Amino acid sequence: MINGGVSFWWQQVGVPAPRPALDGDMDCDVCIVGGGLTGLWTAYYLSALDPTLDIVVLEAEFAGFGASGRNGGWLSAELSGSKQRYAKSHGRVGVQALVSSMEAAVDEVVGICRAEGVEADIVKPGVLYVARSAAQLTRMREGLLDDASWGIGAEHQHELSVAELGERLQVAGALGAKYSPHCARVQPAKLVAGIAAAVERRGVRILERTRASAIGSGTVTTDRGTVRAVHVLRCLEGYTAGIRGQRRTWLPMNSAMIATEPLAESVWDAIGWRGAELLGDNANAYCYAQRTVDGRIALGGRGIPYRFGSRTDDRGQTQDWTVESLTGILHELFPATRQSRIDHAWCGVLGVPRDWCASVTYDPATGLGWAGGYVGSGLTTTNLAGRTLADLVLGRDTDLVGLPWVNRGVRRWEPEPLRWLGVRAMYGLYREADRREGKGLDRPSRLARLGDRLTGR
Repeated sequence: MINGGVSFWWQQVGVPAPRPALDGDMDCDVCIVGGGLTGLWTAYYLSALDPTLDIVVLEAEFAGFGASGRNGGWLSAELSGSKQRYAKSHGRVGVQALVSSMEAAVDEVVGICRAEGVEADIVKPGVLYVARSAAQLTRMREGLLDDASWGIGAEHQHELSVAELGERLQVAGALGAKYSPHCARVQPAKLVAGIAAAVERRGVRILERTRASAIGSGTVTTDRGTVRAVHVLRCLEGYTAGIRGQRRTWLPMNSAMIATEPLAESVWDAIGWRGAELLGDNANAYCYAQRTVDGRIALGGRGIPYRFGSRTDDRGQTQDWTVESLTGILHELFPATRQSRIDHAWCGVLGVPRDWCASVTYDPATGLGWAGGYVGSGLTTTNLAGRTLADLVLGRDTDLVGLPWVNRGVRRWEPEPLRWLGVRAMYGLYREADRREGKGLDRPSRLARLGDRLTGR
C-alpha cells in the first residue's frame, strides 16, 4: 500500500513537472496566492471577463497540491455551513439563491470542462446518503423536513426506501437513503490539472515552488521575491494559517481517504454499484465514497481531525490507525470487500471558519480579497467562489455579488490549546455518539449536539 505521495489521484496521473518559480520582484495587475481550484477558477473568470489583465498565481508546491487534488471527487451542491447563519443577513430568499447557485455551479463546472476539453472522468448520476441505524434515519428525515421548510424540496432531494436504494447498490444494514441529483463524480487531480492548463492558455502565469509568507495591500512577500499588484487575493483554504497573522483565521481540518485495488466482478455483483452515484452516510463522523472509473472504491472520513498549532500534513501521509478505521468502515458498508486489498491512503486539510460557513470577500479600498472556508464541500464551491470573487474585483453588479456569503465578518478561532481541545473533544463526542447510535439508540445522540455547541458548528 502507498501511504501519501500527495494523493491516489495524483499517483494515477503522475505528479506534474514543476512550473517556473518567481525569480525576484515583479509587478502585475492581480496576484492570486494559492494554486488550488479557488485561485485557478478566479484566474479563469477574471481572464475571461478582462483579457487585458496581467494575472499571476503563486503556489508553494504545484497547482492542485492541496485539497483540490486530494478530495473525494464529489462535485456536489451541498451547502457549506448553516442556513440560519446565512439567513441572518439575507433572509430565506438569500439562502434559496445560494442553494440554487450551488446547484447551477455543478453544471457550470461540467460545461466548462466540456468546452475546455478537460477529461476528468466526469459523470453526473447524483449522490446517495445512506442511513444505517434508527438514529441516522431520524436525523436524515429531520434534515429533509428542515430543508423543505426553507423551500428546498423534492426537486432538490428526496427519500429512497430500502428497495429503491437496493436498485442502485447494496449497503449492509441500510434502512433508507436520501438522494439528490445535484452531484457529479470527478477525478480531482485530472480536474485541477485541466483547469490549470486552461488558465495558462488564457495567458495567466502560474509560478510554483514560491511560498508566500505575508500578504498586504498591494504586496505579497515570498521566499523568492516580492510581488506588487493592484489586487491581491488570498485563495489558500486550509493552508491560510501559513500566512503571517492568519493562524487563527481558518482552522485546517484534516480528512483522510483510502482507495481499494480494482475490485473483482464478483465483488461488484455483491455490491450492485453499477452506476457512478456518489455515496455518503448519515453518521455524525460521516464518510464519503465514490466508485472510480477503473473500478475501485475510494472512501474518506476524518482521521486525526486537527494538528496542534494549525500544522498541516506531510505530503499526504496519514496514520496507520486512520487507515484501519476507514478500512473498517468500508467493510461494514460492503462486507464483500473484506478480501480486497487497500492500494493507497492519503490525507489533506480543508479550511474551517469559526462559524463553519464559507465566505467570499473583497475590499476595493485595499485591493485585498479572499475566498474559502468550505468545510469539506469545496469542489463545487470553489467555482462559485471564483466567479463571485472575479465579479467583486471587477466591480460588476451581478446576482453573485449579492449572495449571503459575500463580505461576511467571522471572528477568529481561539488561541491554543483551546482550539485543539475543542476540535478533538467535538470529534470524540461524535465518535461516541455514533457508537451509541450503532448499538441501537433509537434517536440521534445528544452527545453530537453537545459537540456542535462546543465548537459553534
